[in-house]
Amino acid sequence: MQDRVTVLLAEDHAVVREGTREMIGRDTGILVVGEAADGLEAVALAGQLHPGLVLLDLGLPVLGGIEVTRSVRALPDPPVVLVLSAYDDTDYVRAALDAGAGGYLPKTAHAKDVIAAIHAVARGEIVLDPAIARRLLAAPAVRHDSPLSDRERLVLERVATGARTKEIAAGLGVSVRTIEGLLTGIFIKLGVTSRTEAIARATASGLLHADGIPLDR
Repeated sequence: MQDRVTVLLAEDHAVVREGTREMIGRDTGILVVGEAADGLEAVALAGQLHPGLVLLDLGLPVLGGIEVTRSVRALPDPPVVLVLSAYDDTDYVRAALDAGAGGYLPKTAHAKDVIAAIHAVARGEIVLDPAIARRLLAAPAVRHDSPLSDRERLVLERVATGARTKEIAAGLGVSVRTIEGLLTGIFIKLGVTSRTEAIARATASGLLHADGIPLDR
């Protein structure tokens, strides 16, 4: 039981909620501990049940999904949040990540992808649907006052794709120490302490881009 991901479902449509419960319940590593039909109920149950993860629809009544995300992430023992939404506009995605969501998938996602995302987000990873991630990187939302240098942004983009330090270093033809130094600078500038937080902060702020600027050797 301790190794299972405890999940709170927050979805206002009963049929969708039941289908989602059945779908993720097939995985023996996931346990649904509660269900909420509106945003206020979701926040209340998150505080009472202490789930490890909230599987959240953004279009909740009474209290919207963005505010629910912000509220549950502010709890003393906060669950992680995985958004499963019909909205795939980049503004919604950025708002959800900025509020503290650890992942964002469309409701058209396959069951295996939702289950895999639950486990990944529970481990502290950032999960984005590939199509949504491509739109985020392509969107003209890069801030002109970005605190990151071109080389730091390039490294963060590689991190966002899931590449490890050695892979980034090998791909860019630099040393591992160089990449580690750049990551330290990224964390300091963004005010974060981990790769996961850096990706979330940079994506929500529109700092990630894909211009392919190379690192100096």
